[in-house]
Amino acid sequence: MNATRAAIDHVVIGAATLEEGAAFVEALLGVAPGAGGAHPGAGTHNRLLGLGQGCYLEVIAPDPAQPEPALPRLFGLDDPAVRRSLRKEPGLIAWVARTSGLDAVLTRLGQDRAGAMRAMSRGSLSWKLADPPAAAGFGGLLPGLIEWGQPGPPGEIPGHGCALLAMEAEHPEPAALAAALEERGVREVLGLGPGPRPVLSLRMRRADGGEAVLRSP
Repeated sequence: MNATRAAIDHVVIGAATLEEGAAFVEALLGVAPGAGGAHPGAGTHNRLLGLGQGCYLEVIAPDPAQPEPALPRLFGLDDPAVRRSLRKEPGLIAWVARTSGLDAVLTRLGQDRAGAMRAMSRGSLSWKLADPPAAAGFGGLLPGLIEWGQPGPPGEIPGHGCALLAMEAEHPEPAALAAALEERGVREVLGLGPGPRPVLSLRMRRADGGEAVLRSP
């Protein structure tokens, strides 16, 4: 059974601090991401940069103003290996696909494959998000899945000319990864090829019109 079709919602840059993450993006794309906000109870905060066509870049980091959350921070930010990597340099750690059928996907795939659903909100925005566990496999190349509540996803986020031009992945078993992406309705949005280890790669237009490539660690 095919999944409900989904689209890229955002890509995720993890950082030890929000300031380090913003500086990393500014060096890469020529413009700093704008204000985002805190995720109450989740232990994180973010900054955002539009990438065109309803897609955006999120810089996310632990929020020192919040107590330790009851659940692990999203996108593996509490994983010791991820924390060590991000202390050296911010990096591409995840991507998230937007769907209107999150409950159906979670029912079909199960929590062990799709992750547990979290209900989150900030101001007038509300959303449900499932972040796939590391045990789901594929080295972090599977997307988190997000479903926005009313009034819907954020409006156009300023990008100052930046855009996501292509997103590709390498994996030792690209056919198996393709099948897992198809189950989530996102096979068409990610170019796939063979490689010795899992790698996610973004090709983006910079604010000055040039191009930048960012690969996961």
